[in-house]
Order: sequence, then structure tokens, then C-alpha cells
Amino acid sequence: MYKTTLLALCLLMAGTAHASSTLRCGSQLVSTQDLASEIEAKCGTPVARDFLGYREVVDYYGFVSEVAIEEWTYGPRNGMYYFLRLEGNRLVRIESKRGK
Repeated sequence: MYKTTLLALCLLMAGTAHASSTLRCGSQLVSTQDLASEIEAKCGTPVARDFLGYREVVDYYGFVSEVAIEEWTYGPRNGMYYFLRLEGNRLVRIESKRGK
């Protein structure tokens, strides 16, 4: 029973998106914390740019502000799509998923 459950879990995880901290665009690398302008200069215009809403953040001094959240999509590149999440104009997450 345990081995079957573990195998099923591994198979489910294989089909999900993969998160990483860098993305290669030609000979350039995009990393988390890069600015949106740096990403666009290195990777070009995304195929989709979706506004997801706002998120409240609290800075070091306790001030609360809202930052915009966007998801940029690049691809397909060799059958892969790349989803970049930006918060407050900074890259916070890179996910990839095999296209159909």
C-alpha cells in the first residue's frame, strides 16, 4: 500500500509545473529579484501578460503598501512554457510546464 501511494504521488508531481530561480533567454540569464525591464530586455516581449491583482506588503519600518502582481508567459521553447510571477515589478518566481 505504501509503495503504491508513493509511486502515485511521484507520478502526480512529474506532471506539475517546476519552479526554479533562473531562466535562460538566449545567452542571457534571468534570475529572481530581476526588474521587469531587465527581463524584457533579455527575453523580449512575453506572449501573455496577465494582471493578477494586488498584494499588501509590510516593509522593514512597518509601513504597509500594495504591489501589483503580474504573470508573464514565454514559450513555447522546445515544448516548454515559462511562467514568470512579478510582484512590485520584481521577479519572484519562475515556473515551467511542458506544453501540449
